[in-house]
Amino acid sequence: VGHCHPDVVKAAHEQSQLLNTNSRYLHDNLVDYAERLSQTLPEKLCVFYLLNSGSEANDLALRLARQYTKHEDVIVLDHAYHGHLTSLIDISPYKFRSLEGQKEWVHVAPVPDTYRGLYREDHEDSVTAYANEVKTIIEQAQERGRKIAAFIVESLPSVGGQIIPPAGYFQKVAEHVHKAGGVFIADEIQVGFGRVGKHFWAFQLQGEDFVPDIVTMGKPIGNGHPIGCVATTKEIAEAFAATGVEYFNTFGGNPVSCAVGLAVLDVIEKEDLQAHATEVGNFLMKLLKEQKVKHPIIGDVRGSGLFIGVDLIK
Repeated sequence: VGHCHPDVVKAAHEQSQLLNTNSRYLHDNLVDYAERLSQTLPEKLCVFYLLNSGSEANDLALRLARQYTKHEDVIVLDHAYHGHLTSLIDISPYKFRSLEGQKEWVHVAPVPDTYRGLYREDHEDSVTAYANEVKTIIEQAQERGRKIAAFIVESLPSVGGQIIPPAGYFQKVAEHVHKAGGVFIADEIQVGFGRVGKHFWAFQLQGEDFVPDIVTMGKPIGNGHPIGCVATTKEIAEAFAATGVEYFNTFGGNPVSCAVGLAVLDVIEKEDLQAHATEVGNFLMKLLKEQKVKHPIIGDVRGSGLFIGVDLIK
């Protein structure tokens, strides 16, 4: 919502003057924020865990998935990055290839990139072809006696090259993952909160019939203030609570962070920033496409809202 937005600064300042405490204490802001956030999401994503960062959110998402499924293995996309905790470096090919390598419980699927990837624009059905790659990975893992806990994906892979997965890909992948007893985690840490313009959440670009089992949030959620969030279903949350080991996060959901979160949602709505992202994004794409005609080094211009990639080629 822009650097030092006055409404966000004011909300943080006012709440800081009143009370900031750890989340062992009850405070209306937490409930108000969760209720407000729930209005932006599909109905079944109705349980919220508030934390301090996107990395904490993805780490908790893995814990939720494993507790719910009683499985361990995770499928990720090639070139993916999901955070800086040890558990997330392990599922980030972008990082682990330069460090300790791939763990046996991690499986890497090809990025559904129709410009540079395995199956391109000229393929008769790239959606099914890319989803079948995930199906093959699941089958090979199961043959070795391994069980899939989750498929985690940025709704629009960013570090992997600002990729726009073809519509329908998530639905088909979710089908294979659910059949294997796993859950689908949509990482919205870079792309959520209206950035893609057409929708509030980037996973919604896949179609109204697609709903992830877990959604993780960070970065824009607090406009620079450290907040993260995991949204999930009642069933998954109940399986997690059944261990008796409650999830506790000292500052996750503290009154100041929640006041900031509410202010950010207010500004997005009041200033119509989702429509703004569409308008400015379309304008930028148009100009970039004009450059593409002039410069052969520009191979592809792709994007949605203010998530845009320019692919330079030799």
